[in-house]
Amino acid sequence: MIGRSGPCLRSLVLASFAGLATAVAGASAIKAQQPVDLELVLAIDTSSSINEQEFRLQLDGLAAAFRNPAVAKAVEVAGNRGVAVVLVQWAEVFDQEVVVPWMLIRDSGDAQALADRISAAPRLIKGGATAISSALEFGVELIESNAFDGLRKVIDLSGDGRANHGPIPTLGRDRAVKRGITVNGLAILNEIPLLDRYFRNNVIGGGGAFVMVAKDWHAFEKAILEKLVREISLSPLAELQAREDRLAERSESVSR
Repeated sequence: MIGRSGPCLRSLVLASFAGLATAVAGASAIKAQQPVDLELVLAIDTSSSINEQEFRLQLDGLAAAFRNPAVAKAVEVAGNRGVAVVLVQWAEVFDQEVVVPWMLIRDSGDAQALADRISAAPRLIKGGATAISSALEFGVELIESNAFDGLRKVIDLSGDGRANHGPIPTLGRDRAVKRGITVNGLAILNEIPLLDRYFRNNVIGGGGAFVMVAKDWHAFEKAILEKLVREISLSPLAELQAREDRLAERSESVSR
């Protein structure tokens, strides 16, 4: 009995050590994640509703925004850890591509480098249906698998149409929100006048979520600049303090 159980016991001990080593390695990997003020997924629509000129207007608008001093200032306001940014193109359920990998932005030089990468990015997805939920799911995976640990996590999705492929958008949105990720939207109203209402009801979610509107593609550059400044500079501590101040004011008014 002892002779037979010896190898089994050794196997159990070795297995336990292996499990412990895996757990330690996993903990080390978590600790190795670099703290940042914000993890930001920029997800741009490249479905069939987007022609080449409109695709280029999206890239040019994003690049111009990161070259604008207002964005570098927003990064400074966000904190001293920097903002991690990734650029994604999306269309159908299985059509999502990272075109600019995660980059850490700390100052205007970093923002300029990101702008250059965005300007040079090719169109990897040329047409297809519009699967907003799948794009959001892809954004969640990017945030959960990267090398950063953000105080805030945001998916910034822009598009000019409603979902017409795959799961309903609320499924992807709700999954993101449950994982502490805010989903913001930029609705381009060139084809659907009330698209911002659709985004508000079906796409955005999470703390501080909002929809920005571009009346047409030529207004995209201004809208994305305002959107980036707003979502990058938002401080969760400042938001919490403002909420507490409002509650305190209400309490004082009631006591009077």
